[in-house]
Formats: sequence, structure tokens, C-alpha cells
Amino acid sequence: MSRKTVFSSAQLPSHLNDRERFSLWQDIHVAEIWSVEYDIAENLPFEATIEATAVGELVLGQMSGTIKHATRKASNIADDDNDGYLLLINKADTVLSGAQAGREYGVGQGEAVLVTASEALKMSGADRNVWTNVVVPRAILTQAFPQIDDRLALKIGAENEALDLLKRYCQLLETGRPLTSPDLMTHATETIVDLIGLVTGAKGQAAELAGLRGLRAARLQAVLAKIADNFADPGISAQGVAKELGLSPRYVHDLLQGTGISFSERVLELRLQRANKMLSHRHNDDMRVSEIAMISGFSDVSYFNRCFRRRFGHTPTSAR
Repeated sequence: MSRKTVFSSAQLPSHLNDRERFSLWQDIHVAEIWSVEYDIAENLPFEATIEATAVGELVLGQMSGTIKHATRKASNIADDDNDGYLLLINKADTVLSGAQAGREYGVGQGEAVLVTASEALKMSGADRNVWTNVVVPRAILTQAFPQIDDRLALKIGAENEALDLLKRYCQLLETGRPLTSPDLMTHATETIVDLIGLVTGAKGQAAELAGLRGLRAARLQAVLAKIADNFADPGISAQGVAKELGLSPRYVHDLLQGTGISFSERVLELRLQRANKMLSHRHNDDMRVSEIAMISGFSDVSYFNRCFRRRFGHTPTSAR
């Protein structure tokens, strides 16, 4: 069932001063929505309202008030592992500017931009701002458009016909009778996702898409490079690699899933290949097998022996 909720600074205790109200509002926001660091206008009283209508797994929302800056850092991503996409649409007559994925954007009234919660994000506006957003889980949007990350932080003009249709369709869902039929909910979700594909150019503009730098491919290469540089570290983890690159762990696993080899499988293979190479070189003959295993990243020699035999068909000692 589609439902609407409102989270407003007007609901906070009236005895708090402006700074205390903002601090409490942000704490509730982090706990209930997602981890973002906000700053507010200095010359206006603090005011912020978030309206959200759930449509299946999607959320149609609006943010308004004196929130001036929003920043999502690697530490914020690690806090909640939120990896959804947000199509932001500026409703104010001022510019919302920001940066993500190595790109800077600036969207005026009626314009939009696609961003993701799985990568570091910055956004700034005027003293008072209003924007709507469509929030879509990563799994849903990447299933429909595997190369959607190539469209991050690109300005979408107000004249975009698909954007105009999406605005009107979302308004209908927000103001009309709540949907209760599962079939209608599925239809609405699929329609919104399809329109986002048209809005961003991920659908129907293959030539333009092919001409863009593959951000998803670049992120994958960065993850693979981190693994290649640190696989021998017994403490390596998807969480650690994600934090170093400013990504969410779920996004790292999603990138590697596309290669057909998981994080743990890739690390294990690199460790076994190093151990096999070291065992095959005569200048390592004076080293014990256990030493080579530990240098290669294994902390358990018995586990190393089992994995090595399964991978190469013989024992580590035989490899010498």
C-alpha cells in the first residue's frame, strides 16, 4: 500500500533554541532516513520538512526549508550502507549545485540530476530550497539499466519530455488515492523506473551513452586495483576496500558480481597464485611452506593446504 509520511522541524519541542532544534532534527534524520551531514542558512530561522510517499520499494519525496548544504562522506556511507539512487528535481528558482563521481553539476528550477547514496556526494543551494526526489533501490535500477552509473551527476534539462511526464505521474501518485492493489503497485514501480531510464538517457539513447566515460567500469577497476595491492593482508575485507574508495560495501559486491567472481574468491585466487609462484622458485627453497602461506595472506596453514590442493591438484610440498 502506498503511504505518505511527514517529518518536520515544526514537530520538535518548542522550548529548544534554533541550534538545538537543528541538531535534534539531524539526529532523527540520520537514525530514520540516511546518514548525511547538513548545514543550515545562518541568517534565517531553522526550518525543514520532508514529505515521503512510499510506492512499493520506491519513495517519492520532497525536501524544503533552510537546509543549505548536504554532504555524504565515506564515513556516512559506512554508517548506513544505503546504496539507493536519487533523482533530484529542483523546484526553487535558485540553483542546486554539487559534485559526485568526479563530475560537478548545477541544476536550476525544473531541472534534475541523478545521484547515488553509495558514493560520496556534495550539494549546496540558497538560504531556502525546495526539491523533490525519487528514491530507487540500487538493485532495481541496475537490473533495468546496468550502465546507469554512467549517468550520475549529469544535468537533465527542464525541457526533457520524459522528466515532465515523470513529474506529473509522481504528483498523481502522491495526491491521488493510495494504491492498494499489488498489481497496480508493481505497474507504478515499473513505470517510474522506465521513465527514469528515459529521463537520464539510460534508455533510448545508446549512442550518447556509449560516448560517455564508463564510471561503473572505472569504479570496478579501482576495486580490483585495491584487491590486487592488498590481497596478502589477512585483514582485507570488502568493507575496508569500500571505505577506502568512498563506496558502500554493497556497491563493491555488486560491481564484483558482474565479473562472476566474488570478493572472497578473488582474494583467495590471488593468494594461491602468489604461493604457487613462490613455491616454484628455487630461491625460496630455504623458506618453510608455512612461511610462504603467511606471506601470501593465509593465517591458517591447514586451510591453505586444502585450498592449494583443491586448486592445483597437488600439495604445496609437491609444487617445489
